[in-house]
Amino acid sequence: MRVSDLKTINFLHLNDEQIQKLEFYMNYTLEENSKFNLTRNDNAEDFIIKNILDSLLIVKDNNLENSYVLDLGSGAGLPGIPLAIYYKTTNFLLLEPTLKRANFLKRCKELLNLENVTIVSARAEDYIKENNREKFDFVVSRAVSKLNILTELSIPFLKVNGSLIAYKGLNYQSEINEAKNALDVLSSTVASIQEVNLPFTEENRFNLVITKLGKTTNKYPRSYKEITKKPL
Repeated sequence: MRVSDLKTINFLHLNDEQIQKLEFYMNYTLEENSKFNLTRNDNAEDFIIKNILDSLLIVKDNNLENSYVLDLGSGAGLPGIPLAIYYKTTNFLLLEPTLKRANFLKRCKELLNLENVTIVSARAEDYIKENNREKFDFVVSRAVSKLNILTELSIPFLKVNGSLIAYKGLNYQSEINEAKNALDVLSSTVASIQEVNLPFTEENRFNLVITKLGKTTNKYPRSYKEITKKPL
């Protein structure tokens, strides 16, 4: 399988330049993987389907054009880098607490000439204190934590009426159930559950769109230790 095969997917509208950038990103990430432990999908086909394509699935049901997006816990740049390649007019901030991975992301940004991307190495609960509360239209997060923890880390970053898009699998409903109190405390609601087939596979993905309804008190987020010890 090749990255150019993504052009056959009807809800993606990828041009040749975007395909070239996605291919370069894949090759560079796989090349650097042994140094930084970036991905378990360490062959081209798995990387294309389970990393790049999985990251782009939200394009089918959401419009991120001309917005400000936070990729929380970006890791290898997923979903932020594929989305930044797709949405040229959207500004992305990739937040990654591990310095060596953040440095990898900075190198990716330079090599790909992604002028719409900013990389920050910090924990979410620390970075928000730097005048970053309620600044973003969207937060996207993939494989970071369970929803009851993720909501407290992410909702405070959102503007009122902004949305968290959480990439989840088959156990999404149990995570929603566990997060009911957190959603209530953080003045947010599950606006939609988007079920999407992962092309070239028999697998389905569930993207949870959680919309912020009111301002978040400065009490949240708590320290990560507090959040994990006693989730809302």
